[in-house]
Amino acid sequence: MAEVTAERSKYTLGAMIFHWLIAIMVILNWWLAEQGHGSGAPKWYMQWHFTIGVSILFLTVLRIVWRLIFPRPALNEDYATWEKWVAKTTYATFYILLVALPLGAWLATSMQGTSINFWGIFNLGPLPVGGSKATAHEILDVHGTVAGLMMYLIILHVLAALKHTLWDKDGELFRMLPFGKVTKPAKTPRF
Repeated sequence: MAEVTAERSKYTLGAMIFHWLIAIMVILNWWLAEQGHGSGAPKWYMQWHFTIGVSILFLTVLRIVWRLIFPRPALNEDYATWEKWVAKTTYATFYILLVALPLGAWLATSMQGTSINFWGIFNLGPLPVGGSKATAHEILDVHGTVAGLMMYLIILHVLAALKHTLWDKDGELFRMLPFGKVTKPAKTPRF
């Protein structure tokens, strides 16, 4: 297999840090929400869920700015058209959800008149919006459903990275890691 120039095919270190930090926070936040919905669950689960959600929003905005300054490396030219389409659609969907989910939750908590404690540093006050607690509850129901769908998208993303790394042997996973080599796959038929 011919090796691709690693510097051109890998993401920047900043993009890697944003990616993994946001990924860990999303999974942790999903777990906190799942644990925090039980009737006997401690209140702090959801408090941390809100704090981490705002952090995800903040980091995602920074990541978008980073990406505007340092564009994403090109996809492997040997990928099938459908693979490129799925990858681009998945990236765009992640960005949309990483902004929309925290904003939706902040909107709903604002309708309930609730502030969000940001890591004990300050309280993020409610947005100046109207609305009822019933509307807030509906928004949070949609938030939970969409967050569950995002978890399926994460699984698809991980499976795709593993497929490329283990099956195609192109080192796709190493584009988002500071170690490992990105290689160009041998010409194999794509389905």
